[in-house]
Amino acid sequence: QLQLVESGGGLVQPGGSLRLSCAASGFSLHYYAIGWFRQAPGKEREGVSCISSGVDTTNYVDSVKGRFTISRDNAKSTVYLHMNRLKVEDTAVYYCAPLNVPFQAPCVLALRFGSWGQGTQVTVSS
Repeated sequence: QLQLVESGGGLVQPGGSLRLSCAASGFSLHYYAIGWFRQAPGKEREGVSCISSGVDTTNYVDSVKGRFTISRDNAKSTVYLHMNRLKVEDTAVYYCAPLNVPFQAPCVLALRFGSWGQGTQVTVSS
């Protein structure tokens, strides 16, 4: 069973930065496209960004383009979400998940599979 563990959340002021980590347990992330998702209080979970396997093609939801960057370190079996110029509306629990796309194919957030992890809380507040 694929298991991913999110970390790196916290409390930050508007305009600040955080780096989230998504670490694989017991398997290598090399062959998996990975997506980041978030769920704000009272809202549905939404896809934020994803990265393909092999060629590291990336996609972002419009609300985070130019502020968030997704990257991966296959040697550490970890995918990162670098979040800059954070806004109050970025406050949410952030989750990562594998995506059911072929190796090197463009990532598609809608093709998430597996169970959700515990997520990591990001709070942007002054």
